[in-house]
Amino acid sequence: MIHLTGVKKAFNQGRANEFWALKGIDLHVAQGKVTVFRGPSGSGKTTLLTMVGCLARPTSGRVKLKERDISSLPERFLTDIRRSTFGFVFQNFNLLKGITAVENVMVPAYPLGGDHGALRHRAHELLDRLEMGPKAKSMAEWLSGGEAQRVAIARALINDPQVVIADEPTANLDSARSAQFLDIVAEMKRDGRTILMTSHDPLVAEAGVVDHVVTMRDGVVVEAR
Repeated sequence: MIHLTGVKKAFNQGRANEFWALKGIDLHVAQGKVTVFRGPSGSGKTTLLTMVGCLARPTSGRVKLKERDISSLPERFLTDIRRSTFGFVFQNFNLLKGITAVENVMVPAYPLGGDHGALRHRAHELLDRLEMGPKAKSMAEWLSGGEAQRVAIARALINDPQVVIADEPTANLDSARSAQFLDIVAEMKRDGRTILMTSHDPLVAEAGVVDHVVTMRDGVVVEAR
């Protein structure tokens, strides 16, 4: 589904502090599978997922989504692909304070227009599915870490994405909440979604729901299994 060929990414290119976060990545990510990227901080995991998720462009190399080269598309096309294809769960969840849980879930769908009532109904359905229905009208800043994470997952699913990208999704959770998150991952996988995660957590990399583990170090893939 996703193919990376010779992907490199430089920051501050041509300057004294030039840094190559990715040094030539060749990788295939299968559709409907769960892939975990692991490695020490600075290994390039998050940078790689920003390339895949159309949040940044590679300095060189190609990223293909279902045989379509998305590496050099104009930004307006990348924006459309992000909204229609990808859902994102960020490490710190990035919920908007001052609005409710259900309103946070609805945010990514607003630019697409459509029936506002139907959108709110879908947002409530997703929160119910994640056992967050009773908290739908709670302000984001009132939620616990586990509750905020489930709202973030609902938000990632609001546009019915084919691919869910999660950056260190269990970093702020205890073991019990991490196990609950993996149950949610299994449910997303049963729905046919492709899931890509970065994680330092051995519980995640060794989970039965995970199909592939990619180990990175210093901007290169050192092992893929």
